[in-house]
Amino acid sequence: MSARLVIMGPQGSGKGTQALRLAERFGVPTISTGDIFRANIKGSTALGLLAQSYTAKGDLVPDSVTNDMVKDRLAQPDAAGGFILDGYPRNAAQVTALDAILADLDTRLDAVAELVADRDELLARLARRAEIEGREDDTELAIARRLDIYDEQTAPLTSAYDARGLLVRVDGTGDIDEVTARLVAALDPVVR
Repeated sequence: MSARLVIMGPQGSGKGTQALRLAERFGVPTISTGDIFRANIKGSTALGLLAQSYTAKGDLVPDSVTNDMVKDRLAQPDAAGGFILDGYPRNAAQVTALDAILADLDTRLDAVAELVADRDELLARLARRAEIEGREDDTELAIARRLDIYDEQTAPLTSAYDARGLLVRVDGTGDIDEVTARLVAALDPVVR
């Protein structure tokens, strides 16, 4: 079985956890832009050094660098049979870039899964995570801002994918196993 998926959802929706579970279910790698950045920086690749030149100054890595990293990662042999993109695309320009990358690889997405949850639930989850993990960057103000950024930049992408008939919305609340079961039930009919 192969699966070519994007998993989307605001911070705290559980997309990272669910992406790993789906990857295991479908036998494909999870491709997280954060992991790609870290691997390229650790490996001192040309793209990693370029990304680090931005992150070291506290700047966001430009889309062009992110797109090149994703293109490189999707061209690796383990992604030939499928993949789950987590954290990409994040904006309309990246959607366009992903379309071009997939066209170059002569493949397409099977589905885009969006985990949805009430904002109060997300805030509560993120506050718990900050407490458990001791994450200093997870202040109430920072969390609210990241959720606002998602609403402004990433959430509108779901409309574009819905118009293409690719969007599958899944309730991200409840027990982790329950969410996984809902995702699998929604995605099994559309993966090849």
